[in-house]
Amino acid sequence: MIANNYSVTSAQSQSVTRSLDPLALSNGERVTSKSVWLSKRRPELLNLFRTHLYGRMPTQPGAAVTFEVREVTPGVMGGAATRKHVRIHYAGLRGKGRIDLLLFVPTHAKKPAPVFLLACHRSRRNIDPSRAVKSSFWPAERIVERGYTAAVFMITQVAPDRNDGFKSGIYKIDGTQRGPDAWGAIAAWAWGCSRVMDYLQTDPDLDRHRVALVGHSRGGKVALWCGAEDQRFAMIVSNESGLAGAAVTRGKQGEQIPHIIEHFSYWFCDNYKQYADKPDALPVDQHELIALIAPRLVYVASASDDTWSDPHAEFLACVQASPVYELFQLRGLASDTFPAINAPILDGRIGYHVRSGNHELTKYDWDQFMTYADIHMK
Repeated sequence: MIANNYSVTSAQSQSVTRSLDPLALSNGERVTSKSVWLSKRRPELLNLFRTHLYGRMPTQPGAAVTFEVREVTPGVMGGAATRKHVRIHYAGLRGKGRIDLLLFVPTHAKKPAPVFLLACHRSRRNIDPSRAVKSSFWPAERIVERGYTAAVFMITQVAPDRNDGFKSGIYKIDGTQRGPDAWGAIAAWAWGCSRVMDYLQTDPDLDRHRVALVGHSRGGKVALWCGAEDQRFAMIVSNESGLAGAAVTRGKQGEQIPHIIEHFSYWFCDNYKQYADKPDALPVDQHELIALIAPRLVYVASASDDTWSDPHAEFLACVQASPVYELFQLRGLASDTFPAINAPILDGRIGYHVRSGNHELTKYDWDQFMTYADIHMK
């Protein structure tokens, strides 16, 4: 179990502070205003993450995107929701693909309704449209009850979650020559999230200005990277995303770069492999990824027994991202002291909790995300 007296005065925090300052340009100049952040530092950091971690997407992968509303069924969930099935088609010179988006729009909520979108990497049983199987991984009934549209899609429809040499899914349609900074699965899945957002922008039942993107584990990495790239999302939720997600790399416990490269190298660009034995040489760290989402909302969640992800490193990233929010005269994380178990920090533009238990997405987590959205996503 994790002690609850961790604070940013620790040696771990000081190490990150000395090595990577999100408010320092690569030429050493200080970022002292939001205009300089937006015009210089933010583009600089995005380029570094594209070059060294996630890769850069081609200019127009799957450029042709169309929407097909295949089902609209009112009165589901005992009358509480309307179920929609939307097929998002994408096509390019080398082929075509699709994303099946499932939505439950609350019947009695004021329209347009805000949205919680889950980028799902688990089996389809977790998102059963008939609701014969109900999973706490995606508690659609609870989301609807709280006044939000429950939306979900399978990220594996965009790119496979296996190393097939980047020969299928959006990679096949892309068809461009792969270089050392070519996009991996995290960036491809994030591209899929943005195509779902393309549809959400068009549906009059949905509030396109209040969409929260949620991901667990590898899906949390996807949500964070998508939130950095696509500023249309009002809120980004990372649940136990760990290394290359919400956890700082420097000083992190549990999973390290050699572990993730050994099993999941296809998630990243090839350049990431060179940092397996020298993580301190990586020119970015994950507090800067969270900072790229500023001034929008971010919620990071950890679990007390998930030492592989390292709750302390995830919390630290939130603390270290907060100075960027201050450029916008906003409060980032409201406390720099590691919280007690099941005691969420909800006051700032960065929210955080560490839940008791192991590596999972639970109803408790969802309730904290929605309470945070009730407060801030107005």
